[in-house]
Amino acid sequence: MHSMGMSALRAGGRAEKQALTRVRIVRCAQRLCLDAGFDGFTMDELAEAAEVSRRTLFNYFPSKVDAVLGAAEAPDLASPGLQEVADRFRAGGPHGRLGDDLAELARHLLATQVIDRESARLRRTVLTSSPRLLGVIHERFETLAEQIVGLVLEREGPDFGPVRARLAVGVLVAVFDSAMESFAQGEPDDPELADLVTDHLGLVAELFGAHPA
Repeated sequence: MHSMGMSALRAGGRAEKQALTRVRIVRCAQRLCLDAGFDGFTMDELAEAAEVSRRTLFNYFPSKVDAVLGAAEAPDLASPGLQEVADRFRAGGPHGRLGDDLAELARHLLATQVIDRESARLRRTVLTSSPRLLGVIHERFETLAEQIVGLVLEREGPDFGPVRARLAVGVLVAVFDSAMESFAQGEPDDPELADLVTDHLGLVAELFGAHPA
């Protein structure tokens, strides 16, 4: 979820224009969901609202759920874009400290998507009004969390234990949720989401006297 500022997106080239189109589709899907309910609009109506063709819409998001949530499935750590990052983490990098390296891993995971503050606000409102969507996003978080738990165990070895691995990842998930709340409530010039994740992990370290590892 790449939390690049909207002004930076508008100043860029083709990739940034694609990111802006993605953001526009997500915003429209979320507004339609709030206005009409998840089952109250079609993908054709979403395409019309977002001013894109039906084909373009499906190129960005294969389903209505994906459009409303702003993502197609949970990130896959074995995918080409994340494999190198996962391998580096598995090998004990990039910093050699589990808490810092989980924060770095989170930054790369955030970079797989585009999130702006308005979409973040709208998504939280949508999720509170739709148990179905809340269930989907919980399932996707669980899928991603299990991938990271597996990576932690591969990195730290069997003596580290699954309980400690799940606790470390659980802290990361809680930090992400806290950072997302701050991001959604923030002003345009406030820190971006990836920076907030790092900052909130630092707060956890201060609270407990060490990085969550």
